[in-house]
Amino acid sequence: MTAPADPAVLATVDGQAGRITLNRPDTLNALTLEMVQLIDAALDRFERDDDVVTVVIDGAGERALCAGGDIRSIYEAALAGDPSPRTFWDKEYRLDARIARFSKPIVVVMDGIVMGGGVGISAHASHRVVTERSVVAMPEVGIGFAPDVGGTWLLSRATGQLGTHVALTTERLGAADAIACGLADHFVSVENLPALFVALRSAEADHAVATTASDPPSARLADSRQWIDRCYSADSAEEIVARLRASGDEASKAADEIVSKSPTAIKVALRALQQARGLPSLERCLEMEYRISTTFLDTPDFVEGVRAAVIDKDRSPRWNPSRLEEVGDVDRFFAPRFDDLHLATMESAR
Repeated sequence: MTAPADPAVLATVDGQAGRITLNRPDTLNALTLEMVQLIDAALDRFERDDDVVTVVIDGAGERALCAGGDIRSIYEAALAGDPSPRTFWDKEYRLDARIARFSKPIVVVMDGIVMGGGVGISAHASHRVVTERSVVAMPEVGIGFAPDVGGTWLLSRATGQLGTHVALTTERLGAADAIACGLADHFVSVENLPALFVALRSAEADHAVATTASDPPSARLADSRQWIDRCYSADSAEEIVARLRASGDEASKAADEIVSKSPTAIKVALRALQQARGLPSLERCLEMEYRISTTFLDTPDFVEGVRAAVIDKDRSPRWNPSRLEEVGDVDRFFAPRFDDLHLATMESAR
């Protein structure tokens, strides 16, 4: 008889802490619809339990909190014309909004890889902890997609133009840079994580984190703020690339990264960040992102980007169109759809 598989999400109570552990370490805890539903159910349970004072979210294994959504399954659905990704994003984005407005403190341990959907379930929490192993990124434009899971809300509110740089280059951030970009709050060394979990059994979140946190290494991007803010303040992707090229050295390398990504995704991501700055809430940004995500399902770059990065792994995507200058208007990504996501009720409950 085959032994039953371990649950994809573990939900336990340890003292006054309700702990949610993503439990698919072999896939870097990649997020599935089942996992989203299990996390949501655990939050239901812990919200009702008066003995639970703080919720803790972490990932099994030492490699990742969550490397993002299960992109292979979304790719297969896109090829088949299967609408299931829309259901996944609907539930995922609702979960992200719920985490942001949850009635109890949520401490998320962003140890290891935290990308895409992993950012969604962590960077909206009240207490966001990174370690020396943390690698935080929004890599979507590299697969013909755009930042979602509330990423436009977070990155558009980063200091200066750091968020635009991170979104368009898919730069991977260590602990200090994640804090500098507003994606995390506190640094706790790996050796102090056990002490953090112990403290959360009996102490309030603020105290538990404060007593185990320390100063992170210096933020590397802080030394690049001058050229980042100057170059990325341009209105168009073409002008951003031109300014980066003119700045030379490290800035020129950023330009190389941008032009290697999907031109359509770059244009959409930049406009989404620009619009997100004027939106009043995370929920409004998630609604915009849902329109963008569902539109990308019907574009060639998404399927091609996943093929090159995840399926064939040849790292040689053939974008269509292939240059920023060839991309027409991207209005269709922002136009209302028949299946729009509506989060007004969640927003009003905040």
